Amino acid sequence: MSKFGTKEKKLTPYLKAVKSTLTAAICLRNFPSQVVERHNKPAVETQWARELLLAPVVIAKNDKEAVLIEGSINALRISIKIKQLDNMEGILVSRFSSFLQMRADDFVVLRRKAMPGYDISFLITHFHTETMWRDKLVDFIVTFIQEINSEISELRLSVNSRGRKVAEHFFLQFTQKK
Repeated sequence: MSKFGTKEKKLTPYLKAVKSTLTAAICLRNFPSQVVERHNKPAVETQWARELLLAPVVIAKNDKEAVLIEGSINALRISIKIKQLDNMEGILVSRFSSFLQMRADDFVVLRRKAMPGYDISFLITHFHTETMWRDKLVDFIVTFIQEINSEISELRLSVNSRGRKVAEHFFLQFTQKK
């Protein structure tokens, strides 16, 4: 039991791979721009200098669920593809991710726009690693991946139960005699 009263979930091999890759890639440092004086932009975002970029790593559970980790000397971009088995889950994921992205300022490391082909993206810069604990940042990303699937499943169950109630109410008018 954790301090919040819920059982802690065990990490699957997929999440263990994500966690160990993030832990290895999060060794970021301050590195000013080589192109523009007095600028310190994330190299993974600007793509100005290829020598500052690490090879992108894709960790995929299957073709519908994957994590893309792109690193550079001063930033780390994590893009997450959330499992979508049908159209309803696709709509739920797009609505949920747009809801989170509108509040990206509150999440600090969340990007306002996801990378193409992915649903949610995070950007961790050396400024974040200077003010926050690296282990806690990695744990946040792993927990987010773990919880987003259960959240989408709960939303799907909620939509199904509401649809069932509406259908029952609708069909009641045909079964009642006047």
